[in-house]
Formats: sequence, C-alpha cells, structure tokens
Amino acid sequence: MAKKPTDPNYKVIAENRRARYDYAIEEDLECGIVLTGSEVKSLRTGQSNIAESYAAVEEGELWLVNSYIAPYEQAMFGHEERRRRKLLVSKRELSRLWQDTGRKGMTLVPLVMYFNHRGMVKVKIGIAKGKKTHDKRATEAARDWNRQKQRLLRENH
Repeated sequence: MAKKPTDPNYKVIAENRRARYDYAIEEDLECGIVLTGSEVKSLRTGQSNIAESYAAVEEGELWLVNSYIAPYEQAMFGHEERRRRKLLVSKRELSRLWQDTGRKGMTLVPLVMYFNHRGMVKVKIGIAKGKKTHDKRATEAARDWNRQKQRLLRENH
C-alpha cells in the first residue's frame, strides 16, 4: 500500500481483504472518485464497505459499482447508499484497463479506499484474474509453510 506512517492525514476507510484471496492481483492503480458532500462526511466517520463491489469500464468511463457508503444523518441533502460512482483515471490508463478487462478472466477489483496525504478520497483498484479452488489451496499451503519455516528458524537461533 501507499501508506506513509508519519503522515497524520492518511487513513484507510474500507479494505477488501477477500480480494487477495479470491483473485490473483497482477497490477494495482490509484484512482480518484467523484463523491457528494454527504458521502465524504459519512466516509470521515468510517461507514463504508467495498467488499461486494467491483469496477467496470462502461461507455468510455470507469465506474465503481455496488459500493456502500452509509447515509449521513445530519446531511440536508442525502445520497443514495449503493449508487454507481465515477472513478477518475487518465485516458491512457482507461484504455489500458479496457484492454486488460477484454482479455479472458480479467476483472477490476477495488482493494482499498482511503484518504491520501492531502485529505482526498482515493480508491486503489487491482487488475485481477480469478483464482480456482486449487490455486487458493496452493496459496494457503505456501503461506502456512512460510509461517512454519519462520517458526523453525526462530527456534534454532
């Protein structure tokens, strides 16, 4: 992640932990997001979820679909909780994403939503390929072996 430990403004809002288990992330990309005022206020209180959401290139634009941002109670003009939100990327990145998703099995998965060092909301999306069950088992076995190896090295020293 792009986390800067000394930066007081950096704050993770929502994280999709399941994405790295279900998908093989080949590349990730930081995007801006178009929000209304009540959505930003709600995000500052940390009430959001991107676990069931996905990103899609439609009609020459990048959209975050099915992400949840809780309603802000004090807002004069509220917002729809699960509306499609536009993601901001350059034209070159958009065309590359469109080509990558055109390949077999590739999809765009939101990994983390956060406030950057300037206080702007950013979404990190990953260009991913879905894992099969045997791939998930192999990843889990490798992770378990690495943990066990570390334990053995600590015990011997």
